[in-house]
Amino acid sequence: MTGTATDQAHTVTIAQSGLQGILGLPPDPKGIVLFAHGSGSGRLSPRNNQVAAGLREAGVATLLFDLLTEEEAADRAKVFDIDLLARRLVLATDWLDERDDTRHLPVGYFGASTGAAAALVASTLSARPIAAIVSRGGRPDLAGAALRKVRAPTLLIVGGADPVVLELNREALQALTSEKEIAVVPGAGHLFEEPGALDTVIELARRWFVLHLKGPPPR
Repeated sequence: MTGTATDQAHTVTIAQSGLQGILGLPPDPKGIVLFAHGSGSGRLSPRNNQVAAGLREAGVATLLFDLLTEEEAADRAKVFDIDLLARRLVLATDWLDERDDTRHLPVGYFGASTGAAAALVASTLSARPIAAIVSRGGRPDLAGAALRKVRAPTLLIVGGADPVVLELNREALQALTSEKEIAVVPGAGHLFEEPGALDTVIELARRWFVLHLKGPPPR
């Protein structure tokens, strides 16, 4: 682990993959949420960092990390390889078990765009139970047959002004068999750049994770 302190967060290296991340640990966290970024994005995504800061304010630890190396990120096939992204998310989840400060925490996933599909697929592959999933403007439909295997309570957040993605989310919601909910943010586009839209996302995500990141240690 490297150790550049920034507020409540510091840089880390995910040992199994060598990928870089930002781990944020508030005092006595309720759980930890791993972020799966969308296509072409990474740990420095401003929107995901804003959501992560909001979660830490609610006492939830966060891990934002790059799902791909720099070289891999230049390969468009890998950027959209949901299975590869899901496996990287599972590796990061396993890495949490190696740390004294995170191995006892319930785990949630937050996915944006294609990262939402990776989060859903990873939840079906992880040996560690996933307590909750939130998708922001995601493409859960890209999880395919894995949708019916998801056991984690799942919240799909979609912009009301993002009609194509909204319809895809409604179809994915039908396929999910776990506890599930869809929240439509009125007037918001795909990136939730409208005034107040991302604040609404943060509030919805906080409520979902605080509600579901409960229970005994994962192992």
